[in-house]
Amino acid sequence: MELMTSGAFAQASGLSRKALRLYDELGLLHPARVDPETLYRFYDPGQLEQARLVAWLRRLSMPLAVIRSVSGLPPAQAAEELAAYWATVEAETAVRRELAIFLMGYLSGKDPEKDTAMSDGQRTLTVRYGVRSDIGLHREDNEDAAYAGARLLAVADGTGGRAVGEVASAAVIEALRPLDTQVPAGELLNALDHAVRRANSALRDMVQANPALHGMGTTLTALLWSGSQLGLVHIGDSRAYLVRDGEVFQITHDHTLVQSLLDEGKITAEEVASHPQRLLLLQALTGYHGFRPDLQLRQARPGDRYLLCSDGLHVVVPADAITRVLLTVADPDQAAADLIALAMDGGAPDNITCIVADVDGGA
Repeated sequence: MELMTSGAFAQASGLSRKALRLYDELGLLHPARVDPETLYRFYDPGQLEQARLVAWLRRLSMPLAVIRSVSGLPPAQAAEELAAYWATVEAETAVRRELAIFLMGYLSGKDPEKDTAMSDGQRTLTVRYGVRSDIGLHREDNEDAAYAGARLLAVADGTGGRAVGEVASAAVIEALRPLDTQVPAGELLNALDHAVRRANSALRDMVQANPALHGMGTTLTALLWSGSQLGLVHIGDSRAYLVRDGEVFQITHDHTLVQSLLDEGKITAEEVASHPQRLLLLQALTGYHGFRPDLQLRQARPGDRYLLCSDGLHVVVPADAITRVLLTVADPDQAAADLIALAMDGGAPDNITCIVADVDGGA
């Protein structure tokens, strides 16, 4: 049978002449003959089926290395390899679809979802929460800010003085609000880290626009759910506690001078409360670079209880008193109210904010 020129073969196979040259170089589709003088390529009509297969596989965005492997297999085995490849594509597409849905909601700033159901395709968890905040007995302003929604819980404690700290804490909470949507489980920590850095940039822009805000800052402790996966971001001395199987665990580490001295064995736990620099923060969101938020990925379980609080609670109320409330008061809103009351009984020198959230298994 007469050989076909590269132009005629390209037209018949649906491949461009440029593609034919590339596939020759890659060993995917060699011409039947190359004229030694003109270097014109000629193809056997019997190669059309292979050429069309290569073209179809390229339309599936199959990598050339995979095409080289598949196109050289017997038809039945090639079909098996194609099925395996396509299953991988569909799985990756599903992950990208979840990320795209999240990003569209995040970037559009749409209102957070009102329901409190969280599903990962295997189990649905619901969160019941109570949120309480009080100015305390010695402050004129409440520099704490909090958010509780379907998938996001957050507490921030502003620093920098009257009317400045409350600006910082409110701005950071506002920057996190778009996360209260369906974030893919694999993106929880990336989403939290990005939101915190975005919040820090917002503080920097505010200070540049209004120098009177210089010196403001805020702590931040936040939990973000996706199904049964839980992301935690923490900076400063607000805290998160977990109640599980009848025990209470502090799951954040204070970024304070006294905590670092305690970690190094330079002071004892009994000396922390009376240390003259017990309130000095080593890390906070201030609009400047150099901060390193703690990020954790955790597994939530039905029956878990979480407490997020500003230091106005844990600096005043002993750990055993906090534990007693968390273990004995069933209603999360009442538990939050009782914790605030304990801080008030202790003199409440600072603002106090508490979020108590219970994780339930849903239908």
